[in-house]
Amino acid sequence: MKILVINAGSSSIKYQLIDMTNENVLAKGMCDRIGIEGGNFKHKAAGHDEYKIQVHMNNHGEAIKLVTDALVDPDHGVISSMSEISAVGHRVLHGGEKFSGSVIIDEKVIAAIEECCELGPLHNPHNLTGIRACEEIMGKIPQVAVFDTGFHQTMPEYAYLYALPYEYYEKYGIRRYGFHGTSHRYVSMRTAAVLGKKPEELKIVTCHLGNGSSIAAVDGGKCLDTSMGVTPLEGIIMGTRCGSIDPAIVPLLMEKENLTPKEIDNIMNKKSGILGVSQKTSDNRDIEQGAKNGDKRCQLIESIICHQLVKYIGGYAAAMGGIDAVAFAGGIGENNPHYRSRVAEKLAFLGAEIDEEKNKLRGEEIDISTPDAKLRMLVIPTNEELMIAKDTYELTRNLVK
Repeated sequence: MKILVINAGSSSIKYQLIDMTNENVLAKGMCDRIGIEGGNFKHKAAGHDEYKIQVHMNNHGEAIKLVTDALVDPDHGVISSMSEISAVGHRVLHGGEKFSGSVIIDEKVIAAIEECCELGPLHNPHNLTGIRACEEIMGKIPQVAVFDTGFHQTMPEYAYLYALPYEYYEKYGIRRYGFHGTSHRYVSMRTAAVLGKKPEELKIVTCHLGNGSSIAAVDGGKCLDTSMGVTPLEGIIMGTRCGSIDPAIVPLLMEKENLTPKEIDNIMNKKSGILGVSQKTSDNRDIEQGAKNGDKRCQLIESIICHQLVKYIGGYAAAMGGIDAVAFAGGIGENNPHYRSRVAEKLAFLGAEIDEEKNKLRGEEIDISTPDAKLRMLVIPTNEELMIAKDTYELTRNLVK
């Protein structure tokens, strides 16, 4: 059974075709700059060289057509016809309180996703566009929605409710939802597997660290709390997002700088975080190199990130009444030994101690702890696409002949 995984953004589509008999990736690629001049299409099939073209794509439908054509192309394709694809799995950002797990897409699900567009205005409309484009191009093939917010729906009310007038929660659904849920679910499951335990036996803090970053407290395989909120802006410092700040800063800056709501939102989401403090880059790789070269601002950013990580991990350990493991994932989490080492040093009082030789590895699944460490520290490269494919397979395997 072959599953096509689609991750549709505002002007891009990332995809993978996965054979679920062995979980091998048969092909993957990206359509970039959809609806914008200078569009690009990249496609890499197993056993073939990468295929790249510059092509204008007017909309997501045209982009999906490029993907399906590439998959069956005699030179760089991997299937003989589209009938070999059994189902399509879609990453959908926001499911609100409507979805606690992945679901087969029908008209009611589409309507519910549309209702959540107000909570996820930058992502949900494009996720829907990808769903409709697949339906148009691929017909009645089963499609599944896998929600970023789904894993976090186990949070108790005391963890997700904000101390605003309760009516705003009732009227507008203002509460903590959390994101990167598919990644946190995968990383917590793999952490348990690496440690030879069941997820139900462990208290884990998962750290998804990239251009967007979030941290989750996973107690017995279920999310107890997470750092992102009603939107992906809350939490730890990120590439261009400020993370958690004093809410009074917002009206203060609006008044002093004569800003509109859209302008202050743009500043917090696109001009803050690592970019805002450094004033020159949002890429943590540049920060890492700058810090090594003695750049004081880069060194400051590294200290901010590590300080915030330690605060969240320590707080979640207390909230769970203990902690067995910390797992690092995402582009930064998987590839920055320096952060992992600094965090482990601060968490020594909880029993963290890492093997610095193991910690030098980048992008590999490994327990970097010393043999006797009480608190295990792991690197778990995330695989959201595989989780989406697994959910899609489980929900549709009985529908496919």
